Amino acid sequence: QVQLRESGGGLVQAGGSLRLSCAASPSTFSSYSMGWFRQAPGKEQLFVAAISWSDGSTTYADSVKGRFTISRDNKNTTYLQMNSLKPEDTAVYYCASTFDASLESLYLPSTYHDWGQGTQVTVSS
Repeated sequence: QVQLRESGGGLVQAGGSLRLSCAASPSTFSSYSMGWFRQAPGKEQLFVAAISWSDGSTTYADSVKGRFTISRDNKNTTYLQMNSLKPEDTAVYYCASTFDASLESLYLPSTYHDWGQGTQVTVSS
């Protein structure tokens, strides 16, 4: 089981930037693909971005392409750099891990087996 902890959320004005972090344990982190999802109040959970453990390839939701970037370091942290933020990006953001490496499945919440507790991102207009 992987334990995940998000950080970096907060309040930002439209057009601003935030970088979310997701710290993972144990040390076999390199064998996990990582994803970011978000959920706004009263709405369903939506895929944001994912990175495959096999080759580092990435995939993004259309709504964030060109604005958000997912990356990971060589230790245990995954990042979500969010630029040009919009009020509609306001949500609780969750990171998640999976053994699956296929980009075709990384957009599905059911692919993931461990989840963080979430971090709030609020974008004011």
